[in-house]
Amino acid sequence: MPSLPVRSPQELLHPRPAGLYCPAGDFYIDPVQPVARALITHGHADHARAGHGTVWASRQTLDIMAIRYGEEFCQTRIPVEDRVDIAEVRATFTPAGHVLGSMQITVDDGNTAITVSGDYARVDNPACAAFALAPCDVFVTEATFGLPVFNHPSPQSEVEKLLRSVAAQPDRCHLVGAYALGKAQRVIALLRQAGWDRPIYIHGALQRLCDYHIEQGIDLGELRPATVKQGKDAFKGQIILGPPSAFAATWAQRFPDPVICFASGWMQVRARARQRGVELPLILSDHVDWPDLTRTIQDLSPQEVWVTHGREDALVRWCELNQIKARPLRLVGYEEEAD
Repeated sequence: MPSLPVRSPQELLHPRPAGLYCPAGDFYIDPVQPVARALITHGHADHARAGHGTVWASRQTLDIMAIRYGEEFCQTRIPVEDRVDIAEVRATFTPAGHVLGSMQITVDDGNTAITVSGDYARVDNPACAAFALAPCDVFVTEATFGLPVFNHPSPQSEVEKLLRSVAAQPDRCHLVGAYALGKAQRVIALLRQAGWDRPIYIHGALQRLCDYHIEQGIDLGELRPATVKQGKDAFKGQIILGPPSAFAATWAQRFPDPVICFASGWMQVRARARQRGVELPLILSDHVDWPDLTRTIQDLSPQEVWVTHGREDALVRWCELNQIKARPLRLVGYEEEAD
């Protein structure tokens, strides 16, 4: 049996203008430009783009891409449930805990294993599969909240804060800004876990993805369209979700003296809340904060850490102080918290 070629990690996977490229498999991971062969970690638009030739991803991510871009978003779709062999490498998919269908992708040529995390989270998220460790020699991680100041509260405490505000202000409605994929469904599911069994009203832009989550077995309870046909008074004491873009339009002005809320890890930064005119910030992130980011690296104990985007320098410095080889990749095209 011929021996396997010995490649350095940089030969197995390295940045190109289109994204992270694996020559041994002739594919990209989360490319930012159309390519012939792409492996996709999850369905957010900064990681999953239309126009590729062949796309490998989880079945749910492929479904989400079809919902967002249309059935012809690529030439060929290949769903991956666990692992797939592509040319000279094996790609293993492990849940990332970020949004429905999100996966980490481990590329292994038999000598070196590199795990690309995509975006990931290690906190309770009833709207998707929980994060699992993907052992590797090199861990390629995001650093969206890669500063020690980012230590997010528990999701349950933030949802309880919302429910206390609703109870204290029964004549006002609460408008919650939440991204259409992942965040909106997570907020709804957390509200159901906390005992809120009344209808939740949603903007039309959230409907199709909420329907898909329900089809996949995620319990979102009763959802109703947030229209004003029944009169403004009908929304007193109610919770309404909409995408952030709707809050800059006249849509938010239709409701009775609304309490403007926004669900994001960035709500820990008070200046960001003020900039958005947020009265009730909800610190709910679908990314690892600093403690979970560093804990993940410690749990994996990789030989190297590569940082794709976010606060790269702080995380690289932390790795160096902990005797872990690290470098920033400074990939472009990925948002701080997209969709």
